[in-house]
Amino acid sequence: MSKAFSTRRRFLYTGLAATSAVMSGIACKRTEPTSVVAAPDGVSADVAASDVASSAAIAPAPTTPLPTWTLGRSPLTVPVLGLGGSASPLSRGGQEAEAIALIEQAYAGGIRYFDTAANYGPSEERLGKVLPAVRSEVMIGTKTSRRDRDEAWRQLEQSLQRLQTDYIDLWQFHAITYDWDVDTLLDEQQGAIKAAAEAKEQGIIRAIGITGHNNPEIFVKALNRYPFDTALIPINAADRHTPQPFIDHVLPVAQQHNTGIIGMKVPAYGRLFQPGVLSGMTEALGYALSQPQVHCCIVAADTPEQLAENLEAARGFEPFTTDQLLAMEQRTAQVWQEANFFRRWS
Repeated sequence: MSKAFSTRRRFLYTGLAATSAVMSGIACKRTEPTSVVAAPDGVSADVAASDVASSAAIAPAPTTPLPTWTLGRSPLTVPVLGLGGSASPLSRGGQEAEAIALIEQAYAGGIRYFDTAANYGPSEERLGKVLPAVRSEVMIGTKTSRRDRDEAWRQLEQSLQRLQTDYIDLWQFHAITYDWDVDTLLDEQQGAIKAAAEAKEQGIIRAIGITGHNNPEIFVKALNRYPFDTALIPINAADRHTPQPFIDHVLPVAQQHNTGIIGMKVPAYGRLFQPGVLSGMTEALGYALSQPQVHCCIVAADTPEQLAENLEAARGFEPFTTDQLLAMEQRTAQVWQEANFFRRWS
């Protein structure tokens, strides 16, 4: 570890610690559904004005909580629904007011997991304007695209500053796609995994994960080589029709290692919501959460109405039967290529 990095991290950590909430210990025992403890009363107007750069204080959680699961072998407990930080007002320029309103609505609705990344535009900064006031009540997951140790450290420091926090609950290596991603990341001398291990030892991050959207075999390789706490992967009802389904390839390996699985691309950006395919978020979210080892799904929202629909689906989640899952898969056969367009991203 270079002296420059050690000094800079110590300065950053100390400075943020003076202004951030104290990290809370989250008890994790089983992977069975439990109830979320209701949030404390809303933040006062004075706190909102000084600590939260938003127009209103965050409201308390609703009477009916979201189902909650332990995230694999990680020390994290999350509701079944998290708020996605990309492809929404959270990541778009000129929509700060809309983004802050969505973050506040998500918290008030019982969401406690907020997803973002260093390269999601202003997403981290916008979360950093709301979440510090309730930091001990929420879990923040962010990502780095860096594969080199020193570059990964720099990006982690930037994320901490933008999020206005002194720790990250889940730090993930973004868009794992090729063999070289895994080989470079896990290099014993200068791989970014060294930064993650150092940060975890210092208490700056709590769990380490990987993310990706188009190569299930890379996840198999990565999970078999390193004990990642989590994996963020596409899980939707059209996945079964792809030549290499994430569900069939990655989930069995995740079960073997008790890797926490977070689902994304659940409604395929709405492309599964067509006549004769899926009826809405109740089916899309329920399908993903009914898969073995899937503990949580992150879904972005463009509008308050979309977020309310997502929350309703999560609050009423009941696992689907095998026959119901099969019926949904059969209905997605006609649109599976359209619904898995992200497989072509590189």
